[in-house]
Amino acid sequence: MKHITLQRGKEKSLQRFHPWVFSGAIAKKDKGLADGDIVEVYDFENQYLATGHYHNSSTCVKVFSFTQVTPDEAFWKQKIQYAVNFRKQLGLLDNPQTTAFRLVNGEGDHLPGLIIDWFDGNVVIQFHSYGMFLLRDTFVKVLLNIFGSRIRSIYDKSTATLPEVPGFTPEDQLLYGTFDDVLVRENGIPYFIDIIRGQKTGFFLDQRESRKLVGEYSANRKVLNLFCYTGGFSAYALAGGAAHVDSVDISKKAIEYVERNIAEMGADFLKKHSSYAENVFDFFEHVPDASYDVIVLDPPAFAKHHKVKEQGIKGYRNLNRKAFQKVKKGGFLFTFSCSQAISQEDFQTIVFSAAAMEGKSVRVLRHLEAGPDHPVDIFHPEGSYLKGMLVYVEN
Repeated sequence: MKHITLQRGKEKSLQRFHPWVFSGAIAKKDKGLADGDIVEVYDFENQYLATGHYHNSSTCVKVFSFTQVTPDEAFWKQKIQYAVNFRKQLGLLDNPQTTAFRLVNGEGDHLPGLIIDWFDGNVVIQFHSYGMFLLRDTFVKVLLNIFGSRIRSIYDKSTATLPEVPGFTPEDQLLYGTFDDVLVRENGIPYFIDIIRGQKTGFFLDQRESRKLVGEYSANRKVLNLFCYTGGFSAYALAGGAAHVDSVDISKKAIEYVERNIAEMGADFLKKHSSYAENVFDFFEHVPDASYDVIVLDPPAFAKHHKVKEQGIKGYRNLNRKAFQKVKKGGFLFTFSCSQAISQEDFQTIVFSAAAMEGKSVRVLRHLEAGPDHPVDIFHPEGSYLKGMLVYVEN
């Protein structure tokens, strides 16, 4: 196993179990070190610190063990099994009412660079590091060993997430089995999943808890779901007894899935639902102010990197201002940011400033985050990317 030695004093973050090593901390590294290699990291006094995958980038090592290990198939099986057992503790395995959830959540499961989502036996793997990608066949074996015939398919969907490696061009591909239409349930609500063409791994599993909360606030209310994707929040609002739900997304394909998912719930729900394949800002222009009792605002990441943070803040603030205009007095706004560059404090300031600019008095009822199948390593707070707020609009 190749070695990396850190500069004197740069070992402290690893001693605090943060799972990343940055290139600026390195004093020397073995010759011939290549992207994806497994390396052991040592301090300046040649004391072992951690083992992880190397990549020639600013984040040059992603640590998967803080003890010296032999990273063979048995090692990776133990790591995956630990993540599976945790989902069992959460009541997510063998639950016919919820058949879609995150099985492995990167650093949150001490497997940085690896995401695995479960869609009723259809498994989607997303690699965020080349080192984990090189173990792809091992993970297929491990998953089949753990789950056996319960697995219908395994699909690698990493084209958009793998880092650049010279001479390597990733392709999404089916690794095992077959799948056609994938229908899952979440708290009993049906959703068709577009694994191949859908965003992320096909569905935003991290919003399950917030979707449920929207349903609890929707009875007899008019609801607007913006950036609705395939209608996750819309379905919960209808199941919760909403008087009417409007779903808006710029993607016509997403809107087709919204309508399909609502139709799967039943004809009575279709009558209470309208969908719009339209830019959200354009939709705002022809909607009267104070039109909705509940608004869900769940936009894409406006600030994926700190370089565009200020631009992202402006985008979120403008959207929230528009939402405050359209929500009724005594209404509720569920507002979210999935931008890693925007902190919880940043986001709260954005929402408060948007409310102040619109002359709205608001109260915070809940701070919202990803569900428990998206655990965050306490030593890696950067893993808490999703933040949201439920606010009550007093005037």
